[in-house]
Amino acid sequence: MSAFAALGIFLVAFFFIATEKANKVKVVLIAAGLMAVLGLIPGAKVFYSEHEGIDWNVIFLLFGMMIIVGVIKQTGIFDYLAIWAAKKSKGQPYRLMVMLMVITAIASPFLDNVTTIMLVAPVTVVVCNRLHIPAQPYLIAEVLASNIGGAATLIGDPPNIIIGSRAGLTFNDFLVHMAPVVVVIFVVFVLFTRVLFRNSFQYNAEHVAEVMALQERRAITDPQLLIRCLAVLAAVVTGFGLHAVVHVEPSIVALVGAGVMLMVSRVSVADVLREVEWPTLVFFMGLFVMVAGLVHTGVISSIGTWAVDALGNDYFVAATALLFGSSALGAFFDNIPYVATTAPIVEGVVAQAPDPQTGQALWWAFALGADFGGNGTAVAASANVVAIGIAARTGHKISFWQFTKYGIVVTVLSTLMAWVYVWLRYFT
Repeated sequence: MSAFAALGIFLVAFFFIATEKANKVKVVLIAAGLMAVLGLIPGAKVFYSEHEGIDWNVIFLLFGMMIIVGVIKQTGIFDYLAIWAAKKSKGQPYRLMVMLMVITAIASPFLDNVTTIMLVAPVTVVVCNRLHIPAQPYLIAEVLASNIGGAATLIGDPPNIIIGSRAGLTFNDFLVHMAPVVVVIFVVFVLFTRVLFRNSFQYNAEHVAEVMALQERRAITDPQLLIRCLAVLAAVVTGFGLHAVVHVEPSIVALVGAGVMLMVSRVSVADVLREVEWPTLVFFMGLFVMVAGLVHTGVISSIGTWAVDALGNDYFVAATALLFGSSALGAFFDNIPYVATTAPIVEGVVAQAPDPQTGQALWWAFALGADFGGNGTAVAASANVVAIGIAARTGHKISFWQFTKYGIVVTVLSTLMAWVYVWLRYFT
């Protein structure tokens, strides 16, 4: 009975989020409160359990990076990069989109995709404002590119860290098995955006001429502060990259980096805290609690167990089900708690595999489905929620369906290509 109650609350909340009939932060807080009142979440564990509660690593990673971005913003570097990008693209909309997507996709495998979006999105908003064009298509394209590019490495997408830890897979394992298909899918995606966003490209010669006449160097308001900030940012990025070596959580790296950034910049803490996307952080916490209700009442594990029983001993069918199932489910649940919950089920299936290669194929199918499913809806991945929060704050609101109508198409395309890759590489 409790499972039906948890599922009912989740579906009703998801309906209100998807239709935007109510503010999404209010919706998740009410849903989380109902889960608690009805005893559908594990009491105090919701604050302390990694798998059945709020993922504080995600929350504090976002918080730390929001502070870092807030300090860097005061140097004028985002204006500089925006003018540079606009001038390099000569104001051509598709060329500009490709530039921003490539930058995002190159950064995402080495930063996590949330961090990448937090750094690239402000630049995108500024350049679009300069060119007097809507920023929504460019922000959506960047998020889709970040979720694709981040799949290439162990640290590029948070679900990969969970899978790598559970399966004993290294950074090099991800490069060898994930990067090849990610590169191919990204190239196809870049070409496909010409069609996908064809009605969104606008060119205004007058505004382009104004931007081309600007001197981007003048946008830097404090060169000394910029140097200090970039040094701290480089140290933070290095810390992210050494996560698997030093075993320090990315959230701790981000928080320490935020503290050092505030110290070396000597900016007003109150001013920087105003740059924090508080509604986004609260939304994530509420969403984690909602998913915790599904985990604690056994909804997700029941789905996984049923799937395992239905698959039998056909491991290609198992890989197919993991790939498409993770892509579909990952589109409706945030893929971080989804992967954390489903990984033990996958581990059980892998343990029965006849050889190590088949077992690894199941892990790669699981990872590809979860990563690419993050593009499915506006709430499917952390980067999506962060970008939508930045868009709303800067006057370029992206609705749930505006994002999702593009995300679903890209998810289907990338998942199909990933399925062909898994079949060719591991089962032929």
